Amino acid sequence: MENYSTTKTKSKSNIGPIIFVVIILLLAGFFYYRYYFVFGEGVKAGQLNYFVKKGYVFKTNEGRLIQSGIRSQTGGTVASNEFMFSVQDQKVTDRLNKSAGLSLELHYKEYLHTLPWRGVSKFVVDSVITTTPGQP
Repeated sequence: MENYSTTKTKSKSNIGPIIFVVIILLLAGFFYYRYYFVFGEGVKAGQLNYFVKKGYVFKTNEGRLIQSGIRSQTGGTVASNEFMFSVQDQKVTDRLNKSAGLSLELHYKEYLHTLPWRGVSKFVVDSVITTTPGQP
């Protein structure tokens, strides 16, 4: 009878660390899904309007691409033709700094939420596909 009560006590003492590990794994999975899961990716084309480095604590690279040819489906409504994006990669930053006013095709990844060190936009450009002279 004594052995039964000591094994029951030992199994209860093992539940605490197991619950702690499960909670940590759930929190890590939630954090990954919310901030690092790539929700979508694609290509946007247009003319680079501006590209700046800004921020109070984290200096991030932010840009705006003006897309041509976007029209609203219904008359009298306005459709946005601006693509706001952030950049993390230094090689992409250097290329965009030299491309003001040019027509570009940019490959981007869309995240569910932003991180302060990644930029202010959910769209993060990871490569410049093509660069052509801008339209007059």
